[in-house]
Amino acid sequence: MTLLPATHHDLVSELVRRWRDDPGATYRSWFLWDERLKNFRSIRRGLQQVVAEIESGRFGVAYRGSSLETVVHSIAEQRQIFKGADHAWLWKPKLRIPDIYESPDNQRAFGRLLDNCSCCDTAEEIISHIRSIDALKIKGLGPAAANLLYFLHPTLVPPFNTAIVKGYNAVTGAKVKLGSWDHFLAMRAGILDLNDRYRELLSNDLGAIGGLLFDIGSGRYPAPPLEDDATAADDWLGRLEHARAEASRLDKTAAAQGETDRTHAEIQAWLRDLGHALGYDVWIAANDRGRLHAGCPLGQGCLERLPDAIATSPGADSIRLIDVLWLAKGGDGVAAAFEVEHSTSIYSGIVRMLDLALSGSDLHAAAGLFLVAPNAREQDVRAQLRRPAFSRIADLDFAYLPYGELERNRDAIARFGTGLKAIKAISSPLP
Repeated sequence: MTLLPATHHDLVSELVRRWRDDPGATYRSWFLWDERLKNFRSIRRGLQQVVAEIESGRFGVAYRGSSLETVVHSIAEQRQIFKGADHAWLWKPKLRIPDIYESPDNQRAFGRLLDNCSCCDTAEEIISHIRSIDALKIKGLGPAAANLLYFLHPTLVPPFNTAIVKGYNAVTGAKVKLGSWDHFLAMRAGILDLNDRYRELLSNDLGAIGGLLFDIGSGRYPAPPLEDDATAADDWLGRLEHARAEASRLDKTAAAQGETDRTHAEIQAWLRDLGHALGYDVWIAANDRGRLHAGCPLGQGCLERLPDAIATSPGADSIRLIDVLWLAKGGDGVAAAFEVEHSTSIYSGIVRMLDLALSGSDLHAAAGLFLVAPNAREQDVRAQLRRPAFSRIADLDFAYLPYGELERNRDAIARFGTGLKAIKAISSPLP
């Protein structure tokens, strides 16, 4: 076994390099995941809705069915790091926490925190708003709210959960405790310091170092020894190799147990090719155009820019991220829009579809809207669409298109189909 340099700094650098190369760790499975970036806009939009409902007195007195549940669920869907993020927001009647449902004053204070932080630009302002909410001593409203603030300011606020705290304590020797804003702010300062020291291996986006600490705290990797000792370093390297082998084995087992081995890009390619066969112009999501499938970019042969009628519409920034659009040949009207919900982020896909349908243009107001997902996800899709935040969907042409139906029928549709009739025939109306 090769001895590593014995300094703690060098050991952490070695760990980060290995972590970045690990396909099952959060760096590749979450931080570099295209859907993570797509989620930012929809979560920010959802938080604006939470603020608006609190300010107008429409938020209600329960978490279930609220706009906050919708936003937190979209965060918890990112299971690679945020699984269980909704637990802190569930109403616990015996403890009467978090006390933002039954206390109108506390609810408004929470709304002000979100609103103020969404409008500010500096760390000093964010910390000031955190201090203000902390001074109110609202029962149960602690640093779990930092996950909301992360999606508002990813370069200023790190994500937060039990595993991240455990990872931070293990790497630094600190004793940060859960539930305290003071401890969270101390950890934030320490995370920024760590991020600066390993900046060439991490990112300005604090999600990267948050993911690293999560993987340490959740047991995927052992933390390097704090002491500078060659024997301890060599022992740590052995434990690291064992941990990586075990994690790889578990990753393969989980993949084998998955419902489908279809990839997100593969489904997009099916829809791209089917759209072309039916005579449509096709748009591939702006951040997916260069992704490879079968050795070719997904955007090959597709539109390079959206028609002006769409590109200048109110929801253009969101519409350009819809997975696949079919447009009338040479025209500027959208005939169909498809969001591929391979594993998570149903909420974000629905928001992008609504942006298209409600963008104010008659050219695509009647577009067919399809959520394309594994067969087993139908109930997840329908559950999301029953949320009050999506009440407008009842007025729109939404449908669920399962992978299995698409795979079985796409060749026949390409050969004999016209328009959207066949696609709608193999889809189920929503909600």
